[in-house]
Amino acid sequence: MNHSTDAARFRWLVLAVFVLSTAINYLDRTTLAQLAAPISDEFHLSNAQYGLVQTAFFIPYAATATFAGLLIDNIGLNWAASLAVGLWSLAGIATGFSRGLVALVVCRAVLGLAEAGGIPAAAKAIHQYLRPAERSLGNAVNQMGVSFGIMAATPLATGMALWKGWRSAFIVTGLLGLLWIPLWNLVARVAPAAPLPKPEAGSRTAMLLDRRLWTFMVANALSMVGYSLWTVWTPKYFMKVHHLTLAEAAWYTWIPPLCALLGGIAGGWLSLRLVDRGVPALPARFRVCLLAAGISLVTALLPFAPHPAWTCAGISLSFAAVAAFSVNMYSMPLDAFGGARAAFAVSFLTASAGAIAATISYPIGKIVDLWGYAPVTSVAAVTPLAACAVLWGAKSIRESRGADPLFRGWSTERPSAGSPPRTVR
Repeated sequence: MNHSTDAARFRWLVLAVFVLSTAINYLDRTTLAQLAAPISDEFHLSNAQYGLVQTAFFIPYAATATFAGLLIDNIGLNWAASLAVGLWSLAGIATGFSRGLVALVVCRAVLGLAEAGGIPAAAKAIHQYLRPAERSLGNAVNQMGVSFGIMAATPLATGMALWKGWRSAFIVTGLLGLLWIPLWNLVARVAPAAPLPKPEAGSRTAMLLDRRLWTFMVANALSMVGYSLWTVWTPKYFMKVHHLTLAEAAWYTWIPPLCALLGGIAGGWLSLRLVDRGVPALPARFRVCLLAAGISLVTALLPFAPHPAWTCAGISLSFAAVAAFSVNMYSMPLDAFGGARAAFAVSFLTASAGAIAATISYPIGKIVDLWGYAPVTSVAAVTPLAACAVLWGAKSIRESRGADPLFRGWSTERPSAGSPPRTVR
């Protein structure tokens, strides 16, 4: 059997199996958001305290993401992914046995630590199995995993909570992660990706000194404000603003993640089309991000929605826009830094996303307790444009100093097997 040929032929199928881990990742973390109301009632949590529980997840998530990326690059995708999924599955199961706020915080902290490896591992898989031009579409497929995980949390978590209580939902989702581990290792053995070269000595240090990395981190943090808002607060938004019950809110909360899925696919497809037409990868990603940032302005209008259906439409459009932005944002480090450092590079974006979520989760809860959601949605509406300004500003600075422009920078990697020859810039 020619494993290299099998990996190329079945690359999308193999990636789809890996993306299941992303779905389970977001199913595990979103189950808490879906069941925030009954958990808050049992533990007597305010919105600010609920935000603090989310912060407990995102602080270790942000703090360990770069170490997770380094580990993935060093020990390989299969071992690292299995370790991460196993640990976060056990943390999810433990959440179902928590008996108070402290236990809940500890379980979320361990979950955040383990799930920090999820997105860098997906980036590594995308780089190992897909051609360069396909990477934004690969990130869109991974975004499908995100959306499926969030969507699945609505019927699964709500159904289990109404049937057997909210604790059962965490146990079931944790068991799904443990079942994924042997499936992935079987598929990876059947069609393994070609081994990547080890990073050159000093290459990671050079990357840390590269302004593009820090530009990507700041821009990603700004773009993730809306993403963090809708992945954590959507059920509570419907229940607070429109006074819906948990079951009534469930009729709406599955729709925004579906639209995010479609937005991610559209964002990946648009940049793929631009690259195929000769636009360099980084400028192509930036154009789609700018379009998505313009659409995100609709978020500011949400407080004026008179009916849950209009709110659902507004959140769906906002979520779709930030998803389109995200799949292109997470493709930029792959274009810029190459495959040997793929997980390490993307881990910095994961860290920045976790850092911004940890920073804003408690303030969002406090603001909602005091003034409602209007100030929050107004800020989330403009942060993607601020992210684009960071990217564009860095481009202008680099050009004015005579260096290679940020949005023309290509890595020195060669196209993967089966891809057409191209000029490497």
